Amino acid sequence: MKTMNCRQLGGACEKEFHANSFEEIAEMSKQHGMEMFKKNDEAHLKAMHEMQDLMQNPEAMQEWFESKKKEFESMPEK
Repeated sequence: MKTMNCRQLGGACEKEFHANSFEEIAEMSKQHGMEMFKKNDEAHLKAMHEMQDLMQNPEAMQEWFESKKKEFESMPEK
């Protein structure tokens, strides 16, 4: 099991997610983002806007995704 926080995954806080795969942790982050969107959390809305800007460039988005996946895979198991 590995741990990454919201900020490491492009978010705005230190909430930790624990998962065995990057896909799992990405889904947890996405769910957290949707919760924060519903709460109108300003910091998370700003982070989401920045991610939306990144998504406008598919190549840059893919590079970001791959770098986060590598970061996850290089982390020690806890």
